[in-house]
Amino acid sequence: QVQLVESGGGWVQAGGSLRLSCAASGSIFTISVMGWYRQAPGKQRELVATISKGGTINYADSMKGRFTISRENAKNTVYLQMNSLKPEDTAVYFCKADLWRGVAWGQGTQVTVSS
Repeated sequence: QVQLVESGGGWVQAGGSLRLSCAASGSIFTISVMGWYRQAPGKQRELVATISKGGTINYADSMKGRFTISRENAKNTVYLQMNSLKPEDTAVYFCKADLWRGVAWGQGTQVTVSS
């Protein structure tokens, strides 16, 4: 099993920045791709960005330019640097790991951007 714990969410004014972290533990050797997703109230969960173990990165088109995903394999941690935040970025941000068999999700961390 793999456990994912997110941190770094909070409240920020529009234009501000936040850095989210997701620490993995457990059977980490089974993890391939890690990523961030978000879910705003009343909306479906959507992709933010993913990063493979080898460093291949994929961003949702709407996230390019303001968000940066990175991964520190030695610490089993993936980060999401979010800049120039907008009120529409308000959501619960979830960390996801693709495993040999199945996926694992974190519990989510709330990001609130005020105008």
